[in-house]
Amino acid sequence: SKGKLMKRLILTLILSLIYSIAGFSQSLEVDKKAQDELEKLSFIVGQWEGEGWMMGRDGTKHTFTQTENVQYKLDNTAILIEGIGTSGGQIIHNALAVVRFNHEDADYTFNSYLATGQTGEFKGEIMDGKFYWFPNENMRYIIELNEDGHWLEVGEINQNGSWFQFFEMRLEKV
Repeated sequence: SKGKLMKRLILTLILSLIYSIAGFSQSLEVDKKAQDELEKLSFIVGQWEGEGWMMGRDGTKHTFTQTENVQYKLDNTAILIEGIGTSGGQIIHNALAVVRFNHEDADYTFNSYLATGQTGEFKGEIMDGKFYWFPNENMRYIIELNEDGHWLEVGEINQNGSWFQFFEMRLEKV
């Protein structure tokens, strides 16, 4: 009868849909190489807070307080970093960054997004247990855990072949 045929057709469609969804989920293979490479940055994952300073154009050190919320995302194939810096009760730094492993260059891609609308894609690499990211060829930021287990980040600019520090941040894990 038409009713039985329709029920069979609907059941067949439902079963086909279930099998195709199940087949799709089984075919989703996580990027194990990216997971392994991002594991090398596990030392920055967590909630952090502390203080820092930045050299102003006038040569004066300006201090700030900072929080960093660092989480693995996408099945540990990306790291999301959210940083907020304040000084005198005002937000002076509000940024997101996504760190991914770059298979082509065997290093990291550091994508930065600021509340001001500025964005950037920068190279990152690990050397001697420290994470370096390079906004340009004459500037670098270096993140490491110091002997006390604190996040130490230094910003340096290359002037005539010598690196000059213009930024420092020390954070404790919360």
